[in-house]
Amino acid sequence: MRKVDLCLSSEGTEVILATSSDEKHPPENMIDGNPETFWTTTGMFPQEFIICFHKHVRIEKLVIQSYFVRTLRIEKSTSKEPVDFEQWIERDLVHTEGQLQNEEILARDGHITYLRFIIVSAFDHFASVHSVSAEGVAVSNLS
Repeated sequence: MRKVDLCLSSEGTEVILATSSDEKHPPENMIDGNPETFWTTTGMFPQEFIICFHKHVRIEKLVIQSYFVRTLRIEKSTSKEPVDFEQWIERDLVHTEGQLQNEEILARDGHITYLRFIIVSAFDHFASVHSVSAEGVAVSNLS
Protein backbone atom coordinates (compact mmCIF):
# COMPACT_ATOMS: atom_id res chain seq x y z
CA MET A 1 0.00 0.00 0.00
CA ARG A 2 1.37 3.36 -0.99
CA LYS A 3 1.14 6.44 1.19
CA VAL A 4 -0.62 9.31 -0.53
CA ASP A 5 -2.24 12.62 0.34
CA LEU A 6 -5.70 11.24 1.01
CA CYS A 7 -7.28 14.70 1.18
CA LEU A 8 -6.75 15.64 -2.47
CA SER A 9 -9.85 15.90 -4.63
CA SER A 10 -7.87 13.98 -7.27
CA GLU A 11 -7.95 11.02 -4.82
CA GLY A 12 -11.77 11.15 -4.81
CA THR A 13 -12.09 13.14 -1.58
CA GLU A 14 -14.88 15.72 -1.23
CA VAL A 15 -15.86 18.51 1.10
CA ILE A 16 -19.49 17.54 1.72
CA LEU A 17 -20.40 20.32 4.16
CA ALA A 18 -19.12 23.78 5.02
CA THR A 19 -20.92 26.23 7.27
CA SER A 20 -19.91 29.23 5.20
CA SER A 21 -19.30 29.78 1.54
CA ASP A 22 -17.86 32.57 -0.54
CA GLU A 23 -18.08 32.03 -4.29
CA LYS A 24 -14.54 33.36 -4.73
CA HIS A 25 -13.17 31.05 -2.02
CA PRO A 26 -15.27 27.85 -1.94
CA PRO A 27 -14.55 24.94 0.43
CA GLU A 28 -13.26 22.74 -2.40
CA ASN A 29 -10.19 24.99 -2.52
CA MET A 30 -8.85 23.32 0.64
CA ILE A 31 -8.36 19.98 -1.15
CA ASP A 32 -7.50 21.06 -4.72
CA GLY A 33 -3.73 20.85 -4.23
CA ASN A 34 -3.25 24.49 -5.29
CA PRO A 35 -1.36 26.54 -2.65
CA GLU A 36 -2.83 29.78 -4.06
CA THR A 37 -6.47 28.89 -3.26
CA PHE A 38 -8.29 28.74 0.08
CA TRP A 39 -11.65 28.58 1.85
CA THR A 40 -12.66 31.50 4.01
CA THR A 41 -15.16 31.73 6.83
CA THR A 42 -17.77 34.47 6.69
CA GLY A 43 -17.58 35.52 10.32
CA MET A 44 -19.11 34.14 13.52
CA PHE A 45 -17.72 31.05 15.19
CA PRO A 46 -17.72 28.11 15.40
CA GLN A 47 -17.38 27.27 11.69
CA GLU A 48 -16.97 23.75 10.35
CA PHE A 49 -16.43 21.57 7.33
CA ILE A 50 -16.65 17.83 6.72
CA ILE A 51 -14.32 15.89 4.44
CA CYS A 52 -15.53 12.58 2.97
CA PHE A 53 -12.95 10.06 1.77
CA HIS A 54 -15.50 7.67 0.13
CA LYS A 55 -13.42 4.80 1.55
CA HIS A 56 -11.91 3.63 4.83
CA VAL A 57 -8.49 5.21 5.31
CA ARG A 58 -5.74 5.12 7.90
CA ILE A 59 -4.26 8.57 8.48
CA GLU A 60 -0.77 8.85 9.95
CA LYS A 61 -0.21 12.59 9.70
CA LEU A 62 -2.44 15.62 9.13
CA VAL A 63 -1.17 19.00 7.98
CA ILE A 64 -3.48 22.01 8.10
CA GLN A 65 -2.41 25.32 6.58
CA SER A 66 -4.59 28.16 7.81
CA TYR A 67 -4.68 31.80 8.79
CA PHE A 68 -6.20 33.36 11.94
CA VAL A 69 -7.44 30.01 13.35
CA ARG A 70 -7.16 30.05 17.15
CA THR A 71 -8.74 26.76 18.30
CA LEU A 72 -9.28 23.80 15.98
CA ARG A 73 -11.18 20.64 16.91
CA ILE A 74 -11.10 17.60 14.65
CA GLU A 75 -13.65 14.83 14.95
CA LYS A 76 -13.67 11.52 13.08
CA SER A 77 -16.20 8.96 11.98
CA THR A 78 -15.80 5.44 10.65
CA SER A 79 -19.47 5.16 9.63
CA LYS A 80 -20.72 4.80 6.06
CA GLU A 81 -22.63 8.06 6.53
CA PRO A 82 -21.40 11.31 8.18
CA VAL A 83 -22.73 10.43 11.65
CA ASP A 84 -21.39 9.23 15.00
CA PHE A 85 -18.44 11.62 15.10
CA GLU A 86 -16.10 11.35 18.07
CA GLN A 87 -13.66 14.00 19.18
CA TRP A 88 -10.18 13.08 17.98
CA ILE A 89 -7.88 16.09 18.24
CA GLU A 90 -8.13 19.62 19.63
CA ARG A 91 -5.39 22.20 19.25
CA ASP A 92 -4.79 25.82 20.10
CA LEU A 93 -2.82 27.25 17.19
CA VAL A 94 -0.21 29.98 17.37
CA HIS A 95 -0.94 33.24 15.57
CA THR A 96 1.67 33.81 12.87
CA GLU A 97 1.52 37.41 11.69
CA GLY A 98 1.83 37.68 7.91
CA GLN A 99 2.31 33.96 7.23
CA LEU A 100 0.26 30.78 7.21
CA GLN A 101 -0.16 28.63 10.27
CA ASN A 102 1.29 25.22 9.44
CA GLU A 103 -0.05 22.70 11.97
CA GLU A 104 1.32 19.15 11.72
CA ILE A 105 -0.48 16.47 13.69
CA LEU A 106 0.80 12.93 14.07
CA ALA A 107 -2.32 10.80 14.16
CA ARG A 108 -3.16 8.08 16.62
CA ASP A 109 -6.01 5.67 15.91
CA GLY A 110 -6.42 7.27 12.50
CA HIS A 111 -8.98 4.88 10.97
CA ILE A 112 -11.48 7.18 9.30
CA THR A 113 -14.16 7.62 6.63
CA TYR A 114 -15.13 11.23 7.50
CA LEU A 115 -13.36 14.11 9.23
CA ARG A 116 -15.17 17.09 10.73
CA PHE A 117 -13.02 20.17 11.31
CA ILE A 118 -14.47 22.73 13.71
CA ILE A 119 -12.89 26.16 13.94
CA VAL A 120 -13.98 26.90 17.49
CA SER A 121 -12.44 30.37 17.62
CA ALA A 122 -10.21 32.68 15.61
CA PHE A 123 -7.80 35.57 16.09
CA ASP A 124 -9.99 37.81 13.87
CA HIS A 125 -13.55 38.00 12.54
CA PHE A 126 -12.57 35.81 9.59
CA ALA A 127 -10.28 32.80 9.19
CA SER A 128 -9.08 30.84 6.19
CA VAL A 129 -8.00 27.27 5.54
CA HIS A 130 -5.58 26.99 2.63
CA SER A 131 -5.03 23.26 2.62
CA VAL A 132 -5.73 20.08 4.51
CA SER A 133 -3.52 17.12 3.74
CA ALA A 134 -3.58 13.65 5.23
CA GLU A 135 -0.69 11.27 4.75
CA GLY A 136 -1.83 7.68 4.91
CA VAL A 137 -3.25 4.73 3.05
CA ALA A 138 -6.61 3.56 1.76
CA VAL A 139 -7.62 0.50 3.78
CA SER A 140 -10.83 -0.63 2.05
CA ASN A 141 -13.79 0.55 0.04
CA LEU A 142 -17.09 1.40 1.71
CA SER A 143 -19.38 -1.57 1.28
